[in-house]
Amino acid sequence: MALRRAVLALLALLLLTAPALSACGGGGDGSAQTAPQLLARAKTTLDKTSSAHFVLTSSGAPTAGTALVGGEGDIARPSSFQGTLKVLAAGATVDLKVISIGGTVHAQLPFTAAYSVVDPKAFGFGDPGALLDPDTGISQLLKGATSAKLGSEKRVDGEVVREVSADLPGALVQKVLTSKDPSKPVKAQFSIASDSGQLRRAVLTGPFFSATEDATFTLDLSKFGAHVSITAPPTG
Repeated sequence: MALRRAVLALLALLLLTAPALSACGGGGDGSAQTAPQLLARAKTTLDKTSSAHFVLTSSGAPTAGTALVGGEGDIARPSSFQGTLKVLAAGATVDLKVISIGGTVHAQLPFTAAYSVVDPKAFGFGDPGALLDPDTGISQLLKGATSAKLGSEKRVDGEVVREVSADLPGALVQKVLTSKDPSKPVKAQFSIASDSGQLRRAVLTGPFFSATEDATFTLDLSKFGAHVSITAPPTG
């Protein structure tokens, strides 16, 4: 009888404390944060990281002209990049090996063995070394977002992320990426890791290649804070 009373007392205690335990358990994953709070947290986290790896893809790209359509590489603070950018030129997509350090952009042009100093605007993109700059880089998209709304929470590659939809000023997106009509806003879908606050993905839809037709850029970020060593290449 005494054992039974002890078990019943324990069950009653668990039932009484369950709501409090549940309330405490959700504080660290960002589930109680508003959409603007999640975006602000993602910006702070991105601005603090020493490096990140990114993969850029696009859909709705043109078949003529010159434009950045994708790429992959490492960006390191304060202003370095090393990777390969996919550029549309003369009706074909070419892979440009690019190294940027301190505002100087080097590219290995097609059919050449050495790197040359180039103006990235001639190839349809800006300085990739500036992507982690708090004033001009990716995190400006998080800061400039308006009409932010919480989306679904899901698991991606074993990590829980929370989606946030928002609008971005076209002029801001033009500074970070590109735009054929900066007067038009860009739709954004951000995926932010609930535990770390790291921006995992940004899907942007707007007039990137044409003022009259929308296209989509998808930016994936990973390997925050990984050791990255980037040095200037010899130029020919």
